[in-house]
Amino acid sequence: MPTWIMVVLCLLLLLALSYFIYNYRRHTLGLDAPEKKVEVQILDKQSNRIIGAQPGEEDEEYWFYVQPLAGGPKREFMIGIHYYHALNPGDIGTMTYRGQQFVHFALQRQ
Repeated sequence: MPTWIMVVLCLLLLLALSYFIYNYRRHTLGLDAPEKKVEVQILDKQSNRIIGAQPGEEDEEYWFYVQPLAGGPKREFMIGIHYYHALNPGDIGTMTYRGQQFVHFALQRQ
């Protein structure tokens, strides 16, 4: 087998691997993902105790579950304690997020 074929195959493999890593970081981890705003309704919220938290560290994490008003999949986001206590199931508002990372929630006043 000629060596140039091996070189081309290795380059194509490197190109495919770098494209996969780029997409994984952007879409799954949310790095360099564009910021999006969507109208949502809060379905539920919960707090989970963190096992093995050291003294002085946060011992709970807070999550809420949302459904876009325009349709789409239900999603879950980890939020800060202040959002956890301020928002309730049934609240409607504009949520800003970046990939899997929650950024902000603006409650719609009724």
